[in-house]
Amino acid sequence: MFFSQYYLECLSHASYLIADEGTGRAVVVDPRRDVSEYLRDAEARGFTVVGVINTHFHADFVAGHLEMADRTGAWIGYGRRAETEYAIRPLADGDTISLGEVTLKIMETPGHTPESISVLVYERAEDAVPYGVLTGDALFIGDVGRPDLLASVGVTAAELGAMLHDSVQHKLMALPDEVRVFPAHGAGSSCGKNLSTERQSTIGEQRATNYACAPMSEQDFVALVTAGQSAAPGYFAYDADLNRRERDLFDPASAPRALAPADVLARRAAGAVVLDARDPQEFAAGHLRGAVNVPADGRFAEQAGTVLPLGAEVLVVAPEGREDEVVTRLARIGFDRVAGYLAAPDEALEAMADEVAPATRLTAARLRAELAGAHPPVVIDVRNCGERAENGSIEGALHIALGELPARLDEIPRDRPLVLHCAGGHRSSIAASLLRHHGFDDVSDVLGGWAAWALLPAPAAA
Repeated sequence: MFFSQYYLECLSHASYLIADEGTGRAVVVDPRRDVSEYLRDAEARGFTVVGVINTHFHADFVAGHLEMADRTGAWIGYGRRAETEYAIRPLADGDTISLGEVTLKIMETPGHTPESISVLVYERAEDAVPYGVLTGDALFIGDVGRPDLLASVGVTAAELGAMLHDSVQHKLMALPDEVRVFPAHGAGSSCGKNLSTERQSTIGEQRATNYACAPMSEQDFVALVTAGQSAAPGYFAYDADLNRRERDLFDPASAPRALAPADVLARRAAGAVVLDARDPQEFAAGHLRGAVNVPADGRFAEQAGTVLPLGAEVLVVAPEGREDEVVTRLARIGFDRVAGYLAAPDEALEAMADEVAPATRLTAARLRAELAGAHPPVVIDVRNCGERAENGSIEGALHIALGELPARLDEIPRDRPLVLHCAGGHRSSIAASLLRHHGFDDVSDVLGGWAAWALLPAPAAA
């Protein structure tokens, strides 16, 4: 058996290529949209990809099933409850897929979504114990898939939670301890709240260490797994729906177009959004007015999908030489309307000096001084609930997590200075740029974020 995991750090996403080395028949599970790496590896080993399986309708990225089928002729498999605009192979509980000696067996594990499945992998058809189980978003390492993403129209979180309880407690935990666990996501994903940085585990390890795998009632389970979840990024429902549809294919050979300054300004005036993917400090030194800063070094795709309006035309300002990368990462979440990128951004911004503005970034000490002044600013904390609960918060700060910010702009005063902070200064630059994009005038963010604030010496006694 050939078995390979592909891990995409930006989206904390794991996908898999499984093949029988005797027959050369292979299946790809939960592929991303840019499928060239899977195909390159399959070709190098003489494998023929005969099928592509999605464990569920993913919400955090656009899966590459259509691209894979287009390039290989492979069938597309989903759990039997899936309804799509394209032809699929419905996969029901107990169905087997023979690649030769290597055999896959389907286990229906609904709960994260109604159509969710897990895939048992057997090195030989006659093996009593599977080599591993690909759990999709039903079971993570250290957590389970959240049932409250609202990606499943017509099914409530409580109904999904009950399904997930059965899937985890009665199906997956019924597997032998030695079965390896290979999930679809890892730490950082918004599909759960306590995901591990480890990329594989065993049923036995999860039984012993995963809070959601301990025996408990359905009521207790649902309450536990839904508590403390962060806000889902705004694009999740859009991607979950897009994964059901017959959509345009991603073309890796279609390079983004270099745009001259005049073209960028004209498109911006017509309503296009400028997405500046440079480092926050570079962005602060000077950026096009109204640009939204989502640094390429980080969780770029998820954060861009959180703050950019769905369906908007996008103009990219990228670090030199990373234009293709930025466009591909946007395509992975279904943001295909990229008009192009600003060529030679350093020189171009100099040429557009009248349209360039700096961004104010305060030190933690400066913020403390301003809060003690006669006209203190409004502090907005854009961290998640769990971060605040674990680490503390600035007294009186308005808490609006970054994922909730686009929908809660009306709660933010426009007649006072605003200072935003996160844990370290990355998300606060994104959030501050979004407020400026929406017309807020006096907006700053904190260099070093909460980490810098926590290091300040205690104020002197009065």
